[in-house]
Amino acid sequence: MTLLTLVRHGQTDWNLARRIQGSTDIPLNDTGRADAHAAAAVLAELRPDAIYTSPLVRARETAQIIAGELGLPEPGVTRGLREREFGDGEGMLVADYLARYGDWHAEVPGAETMAQVRDRALDSLERIVRASRRRSAPRAESIVVVSHGGVIRALLQHVSGGTLPREGDVLRNGSVHRFLAERGTLRLLDEVPVQVVAAGDTAVVTAETVEA
Repeated sequence: MTLLTLVRHGQTDWNLARRIQGSTDIPLNDTGRADAHAAAAVLAELRPDAIYTSPLVRARETAQIIAGELGLPEPGVTRGLREREFGDGEGMLVADYLARYGDWHAEVPGAETMAQVRDRALDSLERIVRASRRRSAPRAESIVVVSHGGVIRALLQHVSGGTLPREGDVLRNGSVHRFLAERGTLRLLDEVPVQVVAAGDTAVVTAETVEA
């Protein structure tokens, strides 16, 4: 078995503005860097062996900060963990997107479906797990994976049979979601994610699902 801990990247200016990023490559802001440091403080308790990341800069920088804090090797980059491509919806304010298209499952010109995002993310996680087992078997490794809200949402829907995330739930920047990969299956360990809030130099962990 392999412990996979998925972390949503730190905040960007577009997150702050409630603007859809998708594949648009937006960097972290200062709050986002603090999110990454706070997440690292929580992840230290899991004693991770390796870290992987989406290729988008907001995820890569989050992963690099975490790796530096925890003394991990340079993060591995996995294209299948990139954010959902929103097509014509990229750059729109969330309120405008929902007003135009109705919900996150709507067909949007040029956008990936949630099923496409789920399938590529699962493929990437399976390759990460296989590499982990080759390195460490029979010892089980703990792996950190830095990704995006759309990817984590698609995986939560998959493992929960569509019951998670609940209506109105928002996956906070820096939130931590623990999964167990075993015998070709993926299982969620915590129904409520660990929410990491950067408060000065202190990592505050809360159990709410709150607005980003």
